[in-house]
Amino acid sequence: MIDTVSPRPARKRLRRFAIFAGTAVGFAAIAAGGLWGLDRAFPPPLPDSLAVSAEVLDRDGALLRAFATKDGYWRLPVSLDQVDKNFVDMLVAYEDKRFWDHEGIDPLALGRAATQFASNRRIVSGGSTLSMQLARLLEPRESRSVGSKLKQMLRALQIERRLTKRQILEQYLTLAPYGGNIEGVRAASLAYFGKEPRRLTVSEAALLVALPQLPERRRPDKNPAIAQAARDRVLDRMVTAGRIGEREARRAALDDVAGLRRPLPAFAAHTANTLLRRAEPGAPLKLTLRKSVQEGLETVAREAAERLGPKLSVAMVMADSRTGDILGSVGSASFFDSSRAGWIDMTRTLRSPGSTLKPFIYGLAFEQGMVAQETMIEDSPADFSGYRPKNFDMGYQGDVSIRQALQLSLNVPAIRILDAVGPARLTARFRQAGVSPVLPLNQPPGLAIGLGGVGASLRDLVQLYTGLANGGKVHPLRDGTEAVPVTGSATTILDERANWQITDILAGVRPPEGAPQRGIAYKTGTSYGYRDAWAIGFDGRYVLGVWVGRADASAVPGLSGYVSAAPILFEGFVRSGLAAVALPSQPAGVLRPRREDLPITLIRFGTGTETQAGIAAAEPAPRIVFPPDGARVDLGASGSEVTPLVLKLQGGRAPFRWLANGKPLAGVDRRRTATWLPDGAGYSILTVIDAAGRATSVKVFVE
Repeated sequence: MIDTVSPRPARKRLRRFAIFAGTAVGFAAIAAGGLWGLDRAFPPPLPDSLAVSAEVLDRDGALLRAFATKDGYWRLPVSLDQVDKNFVDMLVAYEDKRFWDHEGIDPLALGRAATQFASNRRIVSGGSTLSMQLARLLEPRESRSVGSKLKQMLRALQIERRLTKRQILEQYLTLAPYGGNIEGVRAASLAYFGKEPRRLTVSEAALLVALPQLPERRRPDKNPAIAQAARDRVLDRMVTAGRIGEREARRAALDDVAGLRRPLPAFAAHTANTLLRRAEPGAPLKLTLRKSVQEGLETVAREAAERLGPKLSVAMVMADSRTGDILGSVGSASFFDSSRAGWIDMTRTLRSPGSTLKPFIYGLAFEQGMVAQETMIEDSPADFSGYRPKNFDMGYQGDVSIRQALQLSLNVPAIRILDAVGPARLTARFRQAGVSPVLPLNQPPGLAIGLGGVGASLRDLVQLYTGLANGGKVHPLRDGTEAVPVTGSATTILDERANWQITDILAGVRPPEGAPQRGIAYKTGTSYGYRDAWAIGFDGRYVLGVWVGRADASAVPGLSGYVSAAPILFEGFVRSGLAAVALPSQPAGVLRPRREDLPITLIRFGTGTETQAGIAAAEPAPRIVFPPDGARVDLGASGSEVTPLVLKLQGGRAPFRWLANGKPLAGVDRRRTATWLPDGAGYSILTVIDAAGRATSVKVFVE
């Protein structure tokens, strides 16, 4: 008989194993499903975007100004690209050395922490990963309990499923506490070191690693000795971990921990506040300003206001004439100084511009061929139909050249010129350049606008002067606060030839005593009643405008553009840090003849429209009767042969000189007719000047 083994026990064992395995898989599936359900039902509190401080950046991305969050914290957004890599490596090595490998929980670190606690009956080191710490920052625990720790671990697992390692680090570095109302590594670096965390010393990086564990106890501004000891422990740990050498650690330990907290950048208060209205969560705001320029100008304005005395303020605007970008804008000497009404942006406030518009009056005269730099003009009491301008010092120079009249900012010669070119033409040219001076209600432009009888802001003046720095072409100013982007091509304030003549004259104005040499052209102005002092200057690219006065428009005895504002102008150019750009060279074909080389009609200027010493002019001023102003004349300019145009005038004193587009026609004639052969089709300006220096012009379109 042969013994055989019954297969039944083996089959039973196999069946039991299959049942057990199936049950285990079922329970595992149920557990996994339960965890998945819990994960979906109770997701981690990951916001779509962190509540961070609003940032205002300059044109290069540097922080100009930050605003605290609604809950009063300084919490700046950060990316790993903005943080020193050595700091990140030190942080990971110190807090969570297996950060890049685990899934949110580090069992080895938890086991080590538990063993140390059991051996020492106290917490020696924590087992929290950076993911667990981020979970605690996003969802602060109510107590230090086992339940809260388990919840933190679960949250860490959930966070790891939803965020990349890089995102976890970035959120941690944005929310980590650093003492007081400072959160995040950027705010901490700016507050404790005065710089962004892109490049940190070993000592600085170690301190920033140490602070978040006990941020209040280790605050450098409150407990510098405790902060330094914590930093040194981080340095020792980095030596043990092989992150840095012993010698490097010893050198870093020699650095003192500064016991202070710096304010975060707060530049361009007025401009930044204007832009803040359009702030969107997490989206930095950007201006055209340059931080280095803004910082320099604010320092100059603050120091100047302190020298000038109480209640006086200073405003400054610097712009790039080639683009219209504002590089620096100081609305007041100090935003928070109530005695100076610092909250008012004086760069945008309408005030009397004093004599700062005079260069454009003379520019129109040059453009129309009425004057040359050495043309003589009379500075003496005059009556212009009841308007009797007086010079600032109440004295008169007698006969002066046009160059001297503008450089000395004499009032009567400027009004004589304005009377000839016409106030309406001047204001029209301003509007063409994008600036609309505010005139008295329901009144046409009058001669008083030449001496400041019009409302204009500092930004308006700087925009006009960008034309002088840019060959007569004006770009509209922009700083990034515009609701609608500034577009459009440059417009003309003066033609290139006339523009150079004005620039050449202003470049010869004597700088204030003791002012640094900069090679700029500039003009000063003082409004009626000593309420406003102005200085506007430019080199071959940059324009800087300065206003000095009281925000309430009160009179300030002794205030003047040359004494009060011009020194600030020169200092502002130097402290802006911008490299000087040479003024434009003399354009081809532009002359600056000596007085003895001037034609008879340009030797002396006189409109004859004003009465001097009560004696009226003996004859009427010249008037072009053909072609009429604005006429379109068909001379066959588009063909091969161009027909000469006959010019006719009435009035005036012979001999007469005719000019076309500022260029004299051949000869001086006593007749009241002349002929002109145009160069081609398009607009042209025809001017005639009589022996008394009186001039008149018409604009025609040649076809």
